[in-house]
Order: sequence, then structure tokens, then C-alpha cells
Amino acid sequence: MRLILIKFLFICFLSLTLGGCETLKELTAGDTDTTDEYVDWNAEKFRKEAKAASDSGNYEKAIKLYEALEARYPFGEEAAQTQLDVAYAYFKNDDPEAAIAAADRFIKINPRSPAVDYAYYLKGLVNYNRGIGFIDRYLPTDTSQRDTSSAREAYDNFAELLRRFPDSKYVPDAKQRMIALNNNLAMHEIHVARFYMKRKAYIAAVNRANYVVEKYQRTPAVPYALQILKEAYTELQMPDLAADAARIYDLNFPEGSPEPEYRSSTLSQKIWDFIGLEE
Repeated sequence: MRLILIKFLFICFLSLTLGGCETLKELTAGDTDTTDEYVDWNAEKFRKEAKAASDSGNYEKAIKLYEALEARYPFGEEAAQTQLDVAYAYFKNDDPEAAIAAADRFIKINPRSPAVDYAYYLKGLVNYNRGIGFIDRYLPTDTSQRDTSSAREAYDNFAELLRRFPDSKYVPDAKQRMIALNNNLAMHEIHVARFYMKRKAYIAAVNRANYVVEKYQRTPAVPYALQILKEAYTELQMPDLAADAARIYDLNFPEGSPEPEYRSSTLSQKIWDFIGLEE
């Protein structure tokens, strides 16, 4: 009985050992296939080829090279720069989640780096451009009519950059983008308020319009909000409040509501408006 037990244990040990060897062989073979391609490359070679790929617009190749460089030289003098380079390559390759994750990793590992402000700025850029496709780039679409979660995240990213690094060279551009984002968010609230007006949900429309007047005071959305307040209060049979909204509108916008920033008189805009896909 004892001899049988010993044989059984020996067979189990042999099976586990052989299985482990096979697994190790497979993993080693996979590593060999991956590293053989760059077996003679040094860090400078990786950086040179990755930058060339990025400059030519081949961001997928650049990512592969930067990742290989980071894996082979994780503690080199240029390791921090590599992390930023791969984050940018992810951004340009339309992989926002990977780009933000890479930027966050850089911030966590290199909180005192002179380039950490760029990581915060890059996060804002990623969210600012998230979801922009072919139509948005080449036709005058109104992005304020769409989901605003990425716009809000971008605004918060840029605001954090301004708060942490007020003297950063990226602050002027971030401020301009924040103005555009703020206007976009305000107009989104106007679209929601108009949606409620069409469905005769006047109280909901009033709440949205008042939110614009209070939250987005210096945006082109304010005159539209006042017009909605006047119409909604009239429908709710609140003539005094309707008159107040009309009086404030006339006082501040005697020439009428300015056209939203996304509108223009170009031929493409006129065609887009005629089609009416965003109405």
C-alpha cells in the first residue's frame, strides 16, 4: 500500500513538472518571438524609430515601439519621456482610454517631473477631442446637442491644470478651450430646455433656463435662456415673471440674440441647416 502511494505521488509530481516545463517553454517561445525583432536595438534606436513612426502618422507602430522600449528600459533616464510619448501616441491613434490611463500612470509615478503639467493638459485634450469623427471634422455639426460627459471631463481636466500649474505654457490654450467648452455646455442646456418646451413641460424648461442664466452668465446661451423663460412663464400664466424675463432680455440684448458660435453663413452650413438633421 505504501509503495502504491509513493508511485502515485511520484506520477503527480512528474506530471506537474512536465506541465510546468511546457508552459514555461510556451511563454519563453512567445517572448523570443517578440524580442527577436528588436534583439540588437538599444534605447536610442527604439526612440529614433518610434519618433519616426509617430512623425509619419503611423501611431500604431509608434505605440508598439514605445511599449517595447518601456518594457526593456523601464528605469532609464528617458523612461518618463517614453511614458508621455506613448500616451500621446495613444491619443493620436484614437484610443482615449489608453491615453488617459498612460497619462494618469505618468502623473502617479512622476509627480515632481517638470513635464507633469503636460500630462494634465493631455488628459484635457483627449476628452476635448473624444468622439469627434469624420462628420464632425468636415461638416458644421452642432456638438452641443450631444452627450456632454466628455466635455465636462475635459473642462475639469483643464481646470485642474490651471489650479495646479498656473504658470504652465499650456495654460493659454487650456483657457481658450475652457471658454469653448463652457459655451458648448451652456448651449446643451438650451437644447434640453427647448426639448421640454416642445413637450409642454414648462416647469422643467424654466428650471433649465434659469440654470443657464445662473451658471453660464457670460455665454452666448443666456439670451436664448431668457427667451425660453419668457415663453414658459407666459404658458404657465405667470405674466409678472414673463415680463421680468422680457425686460432683462431687452436691457441686455437690444439687438436680439447673437447667433451661436457654431453657426456660420458658409454654403456647407446653409446646406446642413436645410437638411435639418440636428433639429
